[in-house]
Amino acid sequence: MAAAAAPAVGGAARGRGATSFQRKAAAGSRLAAVAGTRPSVRHGQLLLSSGLPSLDCVLGGGVAVGTLLLIEEDKYGLYSNLLFKYFLAEGVVCGHDVFVASAKEHPDNILKELPAPLLDDTYRNELGEEATAVKSEEFQDSMKIAWRYQNLPKMEASPTSTKFGHYYDVSKTMPPELFQSIKWHSFYLPEELSSQPKMKTCNMNRAYARLLQSIQRIIYQEGFDGSDPQRKQKNILRIGVQSLGSVLWGDDICCSDTPEDIHSLTKFLYVLRGLLRKSLSACIITVPTHLIQNKAIMERVTNLSDTVVGLESFIGSERETNPLYKDYHGLAHVRQIPRLNSLICDVSDTKDLAFRLKRKLFTIERLHLPPDLSDTVSRASKQDLAESAKLLSSGCGAMAIGKKHLDF
Repeated sequence: MAAAAAPAVGGAARGRGATSFQRKAAAGSRLAAVAGTRPSVRHGQLLLSSGLPSLDCVLGGGVAVGTLLLIEEDKYGLYSNLLFKYFLAEGVVCGHDVFVASAKEHPDNILKELPAPLLDDTYRNELGEEATAVKSEEFQDSMKIAWRYQNLPKMEASPTSTKFGHYYDVSKTMPPELFQSIKWHSFYLPEELSSQPKMKTCNMNRAYARLLQSIQRIIYQEGFDGSDPQRKQKNILRIGVQSLGSVLWGDDICCSDTPEDIHSLTKFLYVLRGLLRKSLSACIITVPTHLIQNKAIMERVTNLSDTVVGLESFIGSERETNPLYKDYHGLAHVRQIPRLNSLICDVSDTKDLAFRLKRKLFTIERLHLPPDLSDTVSRASKQDLAESAKLLSSGCGAMAIGKKHLDF
């Protein structure tokens, strides 16, 4: 009887093991159920790509679902507009729902100008062309580079990351067939204000109140808040708001140091974060921070955002002709990274970042000082390099601070 009872006990043990294994598989499948996302190995939060793999690496793997990404616009809005379109284009390729809001350009025109995705073979060809160009440049530099720099280890320009997200060709627009498989919603402020009667907005800008109502309606009606348990196929809502806080939105924070409506933008961000936190959605907002004169308002805007990235363009500045930045078009500043399920944030080891727009690709790279070509660089250029090196906070520029020339 003991021998007969043993298989039963073993079968029960195997049954319990099989049950626990199924539960773990179900839990894992729930994390991977949403297309275009992956769980973070640091804090377990679902991540989605910003559309720029190099930016994902800097931000700790991507943009967390339920968070707000704030882009500080460059002076002319050229490169911040590219990041804005990258975020939306990634949503189209992944099959996410897209919500586009603007007060300047019609959302339909923004979607028509999204960059075209690069297929794997096409991207390999692009990388091959870039590698060939880099090798030719290295061969030319090897003929004139100082001997003392030749044996130094080469610095990796682009931040490394695993394959997540897609690459896009900024010289081409996305084919219209890709939009047929997704749901996209538009919010054009002039049309919204003309079609809706005036209403009380609880001490908030009328434009911001209308935008919040539209976002809230889509989240609840489309089931992004999880209120529909019968919905098996989960999806992500990507929200993009262009040039929030500008005069076109009826806000005066960019016009005066003491604006009349000083709290409308911060109230909007506070309510928006609440909507994002309880829904499967992520939002990107571009703000013309260089026009905001009141620094206290800008600090509150930063605190009410989760991730803040600033773009500083060289157009029209002295750095545009500085030999230190000849290979770049501007600097990228990571102002803030969220602390999700952790006491510390996932900070990248790369502090000095720059961006450049190549023929087809926009990339964020590690900024490093060029070598001192002692015989081929004039004394004035060396002084410019030394002064520019002081602008770098840490990392590659730390060795050059305080010295105009290194003697060996």
